[in-house]
Amino acid sequence: MVFDFLLLMLVGAVVYDLISHRLPNYYLLLGLLLGAVLQVWTDGGGGLLSAAGGLAVGFLVFLPFYALGGMAAGDVKLMAVVGSFIGGAAALWAAACSLIAGTVLGILYLLLRGHLGKFVARYWAMASLRSYIPVESDADPARHRFPYALAIAAGTVVSLFFESPFSRALAYLDSLV
Repeated sequence: MVFDFLLLMLVGAVVYDLISHRLPNYYLLLGLLLGAVLQVWTDGGGGLLSAAGGLAVGFLVFLPFYALGGMAAGDVKLMAVVGSFIGGAAALWAAACSLIAGTVLGILYLLLRGHLGKFVARYWAMASLRSYIPVESDADPARHRFPYALAIAAGTVVSLFFESPFSRALAYLDSLV
């Protein structure tokens, strides 16, 4: 049941992101509260700790990308919401899968929009000069961003169906304690 609500939240976030290129705070807060309530309902007090740990992991994994300007704040908050539904260890795996999905989908997005060549040329120029080259200005830069909620949704779904390569190691460490 928790995963059903998580998938509904992700579908809603993808629709919001595709249409408006933003994720509203009220929607993300609703998801956070729903994730925490469902965790507490299924696991009691341990569920609250799991939700808090997942929120922290989801938020902290994506925070550096936001700080460097490579991701919007709504995407960071959405990953924190995902973490509140699935807990800390699963949030780490979901974030890794989301980053991989974002890379693949981002390249496809650049290809479809015909910007891959410009992106590679700009990146190569910045790498060789070791300086920043500003992007051409446009009326609304948010309209040209990749809707990353799609990558978070895809990565989260993949992470729920494929076991983390670290789960056996974590289970072994838990058995030692």
